[in-house]
Amino acid sequence: MGGNDNSNELQVSLRMSSSSAPVAAVCQVTATPDKEANFSACKQLVEKAKEQGACMVFLPEGFDYIGSSREETLSLSESLRGKTISRYAQLARQLEIWLSLGGFHEQGHEWETDRRIFNSHIIINDKGDIVSVYRKSHLFDVELAEKGVSLKESSFTIPGPSLVSPVQTPIGKVGLGICYDLRFPELSLSLQRNGAEILTYPSAFTVATGAAHWEVLLRARAIETQCFLLAAAQVGRHHEKRSSYGHALAVDPWGEVLGDCGGEEPGMVLVEVDLEKVRRTRRNMPVQQHRRETAFYHSLDQS
Repeated sequence: MGGNDNSNELQVSLRMSSSSAPVAAVCQVTATPDKEANFSACKQLVEKAKEQGACMVFLPEGFDYIGSSREETLSLSESLRGKTISRYAQLARQLEIWLSLGGFHEQGHEWETDRRIFNSHIIINDKGDIVSVYRKSHLFDVELAEKGVSLKESSFTIPGPSLVSPVQTPIGKVGLGICYDLRFPELSLSLQRNGAEILTYPSAFTVATGAAHWEVLLRARAIETQCFLLAAAQVGRHHEKRSSYGHALAVDPWGEVLGDCGGEEPGMVLVEVDLEKVRRTRRNMPVQQHRRETAFYHSLDQS
């Protein structure tokens, strides 16, 4: 990674070879309750990624904002037709680049009556069209008193109703998850069975859980699915009540870390997504062919 940023230049780490595989940018940001400042910071990253040759940019959970209270979080939320997503759609169209917007505070279908939201991962293509929306299905309700972690996402968030099919993009078929979904291997295995070559877990991991589990979970999901893992992340202090771990990560299908944004400041890693690595890894170690039928793994449940 580059050194400290005193001239408004962004940290950029490059993991490139001489091949012509497509390039993805995996970003790290420090969102606050200031939506305008957040958009400006993310726009700068997307523009920089485009300049560096990326054809798809991955932004983290809470890229739009991270509120300091339940009330603020809800009051800042929007629909998919609101200003925030419209601006990102325009940006994608102008730069002719694909975007993974990894955790948007989307007003729920019954917003006017229940004031609840979805945590939505949105894929926008290079024409500015929304091509997929996945709504986070596992909500982070965790009390770790000894670690200083206390979050109850379900108090204002609706769990998503289903997984969504992997999306064909310029870097390959991308399977969508969000943050806490990373802890559920059933989700990643389902996406892999349905064609995913790349899995993505945009996140805002706490410092305590990130230090203990972030990298090992991402590498495990990459190894067991034999997919690339691209995980954009929040980093640093969002407001007086919350900080995030950072370390936006790119992992290859063998489990090797290709890029890590570190735990200090915003930036991005640029990685070549060579799908021949996926094919070669799966050919040399055909784990999915060796997997038994589903009933086999539930045989103990009958006893």
